[in-house]
This record gives sequence, C-alpha cells and structure tokens, in this order.
Amino acid sequence: MKAWKHFCTITKHKWLVLVGCFQVGLYRQGLLHDLSKYGPTEFLVGCRYYRGYMSPNNAERKATGCSTAWLHHKGRNKHHLEYWIDYGAAEDSESAHKGMTGMKMPIPYVAEMFIDRVSASKNYQGSRYTDESALRYYEKGKGAYLIHPDTEALLEYLLEMLAVKGEKATYAFIRHKLLKGRVPYNKKELERRKKALHVRR
Repeated sequence: MKAWKHFCTITKHKWLVLVGCFQVGLYRQGLLHDLSKYGPTEFLVGCRYYRGYMSPNNAERKATGCSTAWLHHKGRNKHHLEYWIDYGAAEDSESAHKGMTGMKMPIPYVAEMFIDRVSASKNYQGSRYTDESALRYYEKGKGAYLIHPDTEALLEYLLEMLAVKGEKATYAFIRHKLLKGRVPYNKKELERRKKALHVRR
C-alpha cells in the first residue's frame, strides 16, 4: 500500500513539474525531471518512509540521521542547488581552496528548481496551497543553504514574483525574458528588481 501511495505522490509531483517546465519551454528537463526517484536506491527508501504529508527523505533523516535516498538524488539531478556545491577556488593558488561553496547554477536549472519547489508545495499542501506557499517554505530554510549569491537572488526573485504577480505572469516571465537572456543574472540587479515588485504592487 505504501509503495502505491509513494508511486502516486512522486508521479503527481513529476507531472506537475512537467506541466510547469512545458509552460516555460523546458521540454527536455520536464520529461527527465526526477527519473532517479523510480530507481531502487531511491524508490525503496521512499516506500519505507512514506508519510504522505512530508518528504520520505525527511522521514528517513529523522529516523536514521541521514537520508541515503537524498544523497543519491542530489548528485544526479542538476535542478538541486546541492548538486552545484564544490570547493571554492582560492585566488592565490591553483591547488588551494576556500572550502565548500555553491557554484553559480545555469539559468535553465534555476528555472527548473523554482518549478520543482512550486510543484512540491502544491503536492504536499493540496487545497491549502497559495502563490505564497513556495516562498514561505523557502524562507524557513533560508540561511542554511550553500548557494551562490547570484543563484540565491534569482530564486528569491522568482519566488517573490510568484507571490506578488501569480503563476501565469511568472511563468511567462521565465519563458520570454529569463530564458531568453534578457534579465541580468547578478545579485545587485535582481535585488533591485525584487524591491520594485512590491513598489508596483
């Protein structure tokens, strides 16, 4: 029974992401999104720790101290910011490093990450979902992420836009402006644009 419920949950999520990706023109990413969840390493753990109201990864983490499914998943899916964590190169030496840091994610994967977060909120919150849900969930974990400043600013801008302007306008912005290279991908400009969202509200 748990296996079927888990299959339905991840498939519903995958469908929501596919629809979102298709709306912004990311057809290949929509089709390939989260395929590793159907492999035994992730699927069997998902069945065992299925709860219905939260990610099985969080349930496994609480039960055992770490999530083997998540460790497998994040290394195979480029839409997760954790995929892009690497040693930061030090300027004074080719061999030295600054420690672990977030690399700047390519824009198509930031867009998929945004759609993934929106879809997860829809999946787990059901009728309680609003256009602010994904932003509120993100804010709960803010400060704990190892993420490049520019990538963080872009994700926050999209989440704020969704909360202020709604899904249709945000997806149109991603498709016709962001993915066309018409939006500067730097923290300073994105923070300026984020403030402007609320001024024009």
